[in-house]
Amino acid sequence: MTTIRTIEQLAEIYDGVSEASTAKVTVALTPGYRAMIEASPFLALATIGPEGMDCSPRGDAQSVVRVLDEKTVLLPDWRGNNRIDSLQNIVRDPRVALMFLIPGSNTTMRINGTAAVSIDPELLESFEMDGKHPRSVIMVEINEVYFQCARALMRSELWNPARFQDPAMLPSAGELLRQAKASFDKETYDREWAARAARTMW
Repeated sequence: MTTIRTIEQLAEIYDGVSEASTAKVTVALTPGYRAMIEASPFLALATIGPEGMDCSPRGDAQSVVRVLDEKTVLLPDWRGNNRIDSLQNIVRDPRVALMFLIPGSNTTMRINGTAAVSIDPELLESFEMDGKHPRSVIMVEINEVYFQCARALMRSELWNPARFQDPAMLPSAGELLRQAKASFDKETYDREWAARAARTMW
């Protein structure tokens, strides 16, 4: 197996970076970038800590983040599995990366920056949903923001309903849990999941 060991070897394989690939990077939100990000209800949050890296899906009913200003976006931490992997990483290493998906659009948006975890009462209250509040808010300071080439989503046809998978043909969450732990009660978990999720969405 031939593997790449140096940056110089990579440079020999890949063509030079196009002007658009570098011109698109800004250090703050432009009006267009803000519009794209505010249209996104979903992002993947990448963090790093002493135990390694983590990438966590985040979603909301409308925009997944709130734009505070051209250099700052706010991400409420809604109900989840309480593993708090991302939050623990941020507390120890503030570097984060965000990738936004916009349903129906093949253009993705990316933010690289640094983050802090806030529990300011007024901030938490400002995100009220169905009478509930997030337990914390991730405040992301933007170092760079840019859009990503659409080819990946075009190749995958991510938004093409004809390519959607039938959930019945895939392992259920309960089945995945049983494969990880043989004694897990998958039937009860799967039967109760929909109602449990509805009660604990926020």
